[in-house]
Amino acid sequence: MKLELPRLGHRVTVCPDGLTAVAALEKNTYDCILVDLDMPGKDGIEVIAHAKEMSPETEAVVLTGKSSMDTAIAALRHGAFDYLTKPCKLIELQSLLKRVADKRRLTQKYRALKHQVNRLEGVPKLVGKTPGMQKVNLLVEKVAPTNSTVLILGETGTGKELVARALHDQSARTENPFVAINCGALPETLIESELFGHRKGAFTGADDHRIGLFEVAHGGTLFLDEIGELPKAMQAKLLRVLESGEIRRVGENKSTHVDVRVVCATHRDLPSMVAEEEFREDLMYRINTFEILLPPLRERVEDVPDLARHLLSRHCRGGQAQLAEDAVEALCRHVWPGNVRELANVIEHATILCDEGPIRREHLPQHFDSRQLQGAARFRRGPMSLREMEMEAIRDALDRTDGSKPKAAEQLGVSLKTLYNKLNQASDLEKSA
Repeated sequence: MKLELPRLGHRVTVCPDGLTAVAALEKNTYDCILVDLDMPGKDGIEVIAHAKEMSPETEAVVLTGKSSMDTAIAALRHGAFDYLTKPCKLIELQSLLKRVADKRRLTQKYRALKHQVNRLEGVPKLVGKTPGMQKVNLLVEKVAPTNSTVLILGETGTGKELVARALHDQSARTENPFVAINCGALPETLIESELFGHRKGAFTGADDHRIGLFEVAHGGTLFLDEIGELPKAMQAKLLRVLESGEIRRVGENKSTHVDVRVVCATHRDLPSMVAEEEFREDLMYRINTFEILLPPLRERVEDVPDLARHLLSRHCRGGQAQLAEDAVEALCRHVWPGNVRELANVIEHATILCDEGPIRREHLPQHFDSRQLQGAARFRRGPMSLREMEMEAIRDALDRTDGSKPKAAEQLGVSLKTLYNKLNQASDLEKSA
């Protein structure tokens, strides 16, 4: 390797043992290290771990005898790029090093494209100057650099996923994947496979091996939206993963280590669900290491103009469209039962109707005033029970979606089955009354 690799265009440093390799890694940065597993001083896995700590972008290739395949596989789980069995052919090594170089080029291209997109569109940010949003921004700034599990609470449409993305973007994991999943949107039979993956033939329809979202998010952040909709059986399995850091694919006996930061969100009242034995108490405490409560939009009306202009700028890249005073006044008078998601829909509607000039009151949805009056009447009515609040939210969602239950369930962040159950419960109560 010392003789042949330089002829292929590589610069080579040779180390006789693990200690010398560690010393070299502390002085210089390398694109790739070729590591024997059995070395004096420090073995190959220790050298790989040190290399990843010093320079996470350095790739590692393991050289191993056929009798040490289990150890080679263990090295792959510790971050090695690939392995070669000894004695290896030069053409095999050349091909592998080319794949390492290709991966580095793709990584650099991805980062350049991401930087360009962020420059053009701007990194998603939390808009708001009210005390409630200032507190949210402060909490995000404090907890983002840590690996703590975060629970985001708030009504549907308040922007919980945006907070989760802000946590990811402000963490050391920002260059790694951010993976989001709505726990209420998946059939109960597929949730385990979706999260943890499965082996071929593990169940009917499992025609191929598949990795789960925990492995997809390795090194990054996994956002579990509407965690309150997770079935009880899956709650126990999620708790085990959070405590051990290991997953087990469906149909496999061995576990796989994953490095994932988990962020959860829900609009449900978890303590009440625990009291009704719908949610595990130990899981609630495990995911609630750090809590962030998002205020509803009706409690931060002062933020509506800035939010509306921010959403408008996303639709109008040229920055020409503006909000007229009468439109701003109408937006500020609205009670926003659908929160920021409803505001985003209203702004999108207005930009479609407004051909040129500022957006005015007449560009807002025609039913805007009637909903506003209905909503204002509801909020003037005084305190409501939890069940009444749920039904009001369901009626609003059905109203916004013209009676479409699947779309309403999606807006509410619940499964269609849950929505039907709530409607049936309300119908039974009305009949008994």
